Amino acid sequence: MKIKKQKDFLNGSVYCIELDDGMLIETTDIFLPFYTKDAIGRKQNNLDNYDIGDRSERWMIGVSVMSGCPVRCKFCATGQMKKWRNLTWQEIVTQVEFIISKNNINPLDSKEFKINYTRMGEPFLNIDNVRKAIDKITQHYPNAHHYISTIGIKDADFSWIDGNITLQLSLHSLNQESRDWLIPYKNKLTIEQLGSITTNSNLKTTVNLTLVNESD
Repeated sequence: MKIKKQKDFLNGSVYCIELDDGMLIETTDIFLPFYTKDAIGRKQNNLDNYDIGDRSERWMIGVSVMSGCPVRCKFCATGQMKKWRNLTWQEIVTQVEFIISKNNINPLDSKEFKINYTRMGEPFLNIDNVRKAIDKITQHYPNAHHYISTIGIKDADFSWIDGNITLQLSLHSLNQESRDWLIPYKNKLTIEQLGSITTNSNLKTTVNLTLVNESD
């Protein structure tokens, strides 16, 4: 793995990484003040002050589970890549190790350490490797919270989502016809079916909504 491109911000970085076979992935390293964790309902996009915190508060690593993606959401550049493949569990774990190695802090010392499976790829189309990666990361960092983003693949097994593992449901529209256009992948759950998903997680299930149509 080697860095092809890097974009730095006040509260983190985004990396374009080239794998050994030349395929590209995206990995992110973000931190926020701890009070933003429970900011829902209190103008959560507004910071209380200009202190942006550090990785000892809320540390979030975003990993890819594929290079490219067959889902081809209209609003996502990943789907425009000419080819795609699943990542191995080792390639997923290595992204986490890479970000940790770039920073002088042990994730065990963070108030919240979060792995977001939200960059390239649909996790439930590579779920065996994702689950293996979660197991390996948890062995080293039992405090890690794992957030798995999914459009809701038909016949996917959600029964194992428990403890410090939860879902981010990629909704993106409240209208089924509009959602089908935005997410043209055929083998996905309907909005109603997404709402019926239950887990045994200790964490909240969250919803991702890219505001494409203001009517949503």
